[in-house]
Amino acid sequence: MNLFGLFQVSGSALAAERLRAEIVTTNLANAESTRTPEGGPYRRKVAVFESRATTPFQMLLAGGMSAAGNQESAGVRVSQVVEDNSAAVRKYDPGHPDADASGYVEYPDINPVQEVVDLMGAQRAYELNASAIAAAKQMIQQSIQILR
Repeated sequence: MNLFGLFQVSGSALAAERLRAEIVTTNLANAESTRTPEGGPYRRKVAVFESRATTPFQMLLAGGMSAAGNQESAGVRVSQVVEDNSAAVRKYDPGHPDADASGYVEYPDINPVQEVVDLMGAQRAYELNASAIAAAKQMIQQSIQILR
């Protein structure tokens, strides 16, 4: 893979991790949302990543990235955003406007600790890809300096 291909791969990862961080912050913001326009409590969402490579990994390994010839498709993308279908957490709160006849309210099954850990993971992955871009940029600049 050439250095410019690294920009493509890391750039796609930056976009995917940014979306992942947005989804996690939306989950945190709606951790206490008991009513949505669709009805019922908010459902936790999760980003599903997939490779954008059209060439199987075994072929890339055997022939090298240059043999694949399709570096534009390299990288990662969010293939879908799925809703967690786990049961809502029921809490007794008869004074809540969304309480049922027996006084229970359904809250989203969102663990704030897990969401913060996911957010930290997205942040670290974003930082690592930004560092990879900076390193590639520095290598290109040093290569130009050598050629002068």
